[in-house]
Amino acid sequence: MGLFSKDIKSMDDLFVHQLKDIYYAEHQILKALPKMISKATSPELKMGFQEHLSQTQTQVNRLEQVFNMYGVEASAVTCPAIDGIIEEAEDVAGEVEDKRVLDAALIAAAQAVEHYEITKYGTLIAWAKQMGRDDCATILQQTLDEERMTDNKLTQLAESTINRQAA
Repeated sequence: MGLFSKDIKSMDDLFVHQLKDIYYAEHQILKALPKMISKATSPELKMGFQEHLSQTQTQVNRLEQVFNMYGVEASAVTCPAIDGIIEEAEDVAGEVEDKRVLDAALIAAAQAVEHYEITKYGTLIAWAKQMGRDDCATILQQTLDEERMTDNKLTQLAESTINRQAA
């Protein structure tokens, strides 16, 4: 079902479609993070990625809770955007020989993922509130707060050490 599919006839349909989209994205992130952990050389970056791996599993569980609250079976639709972001990250990481520069590239890739997630969760929260589903919005807000916090941690790590070492 594409974004402009005839299967999307209402805001409810659009909301569920976007839930399925981010559900797919979170699962792809769960697959990508162990690779990023193994490539990272900075102990702080490795630890941050490991923490985010655990956090992402919790976020998947929250999405399943929202699906349940909404009365819809948790399932995914392919998300070409996250596939592209992850593919680009893998391409760039495969081309970087200097490990300090690789860590900077990994942070940039992780932040691209975070920004995608921040956009999706922000939209879902706004829609849930508009449809009177503050219960769903509250759960999604927990994840949005974590995504913003992760993005901030990555920025701090990049600016305090990783980018300086790479330069």
